[in-house]
Amino acid sequence: MDLTEGTRDEKRARSKKMMLWVGIGSLIMSFSGLVSAFIVSSKQRLNEDWLVDFQLPNAFMVSLIIILFSSFTFILAKQALKQSKMQMVTVWLLVTLSLGIAFVYSQFVGFGEIIAMGYNFTGPTSNITMSYIYIIAVLHIAHVIAGLICLIVVIYNHFKQKYNANNMLGFELAANFWHFVDVLWVVLFLFLYFFRYII
Repeated sequence: MDLTEGTRDEKRARSKKMMLWVGIGSLIMSFSGLVSAFIVSSKQRLNEDWLVDFQLPNAFMVSLIIILFSSFTFILAKQALKQSKMQMVTVWLLVTLSLGIAFVYSQFVGFGEIIAMGYNFTGPTSNITMSYIYIIAVLHIAHVIAGLICLIVVIYNHFKQKYNANNMLGFELAANFWHFVDVLWVVLFLFLYFFRYII
């Protein structure tokens, strides 16, 4: 569809959606670069302390389950909005927010588990493998926090009765970004979990 066609609101909606996808594309390239660096480092053994059989913290698995549920509850919130069930929209948005916060908490628990293994991000107790995991996880957390901010804005606008079945732009943009960070963590977790079996 031609981006110049339609009403002013339709053109604005399309441009905002396009901006979101461009942003998501740039994030995909950024994380792809990190993953590529991880692979190259493992193959070249740039550091003698590369862990061949590293173990991901159990909390990271818990966080995976949490964020998957949060994406599902966001979908339920969107369905409720389409059906004009505003009370259920509120419930599912608040559940999604709670799960998002729980995800961030579980990630920090995971960092605690890494430290308990004896690996810090930097210093004499650091390890190149775990340092990569720190960087990847922290950058992902930063984007989850951005998603949480978007979610809070959506909740605020919902209480202001800004959204309805015919006006869902801001809601949809936040939902799409949230689903992206969800899928991103699934991909990153699976990569980090199974990579040790193929190096």
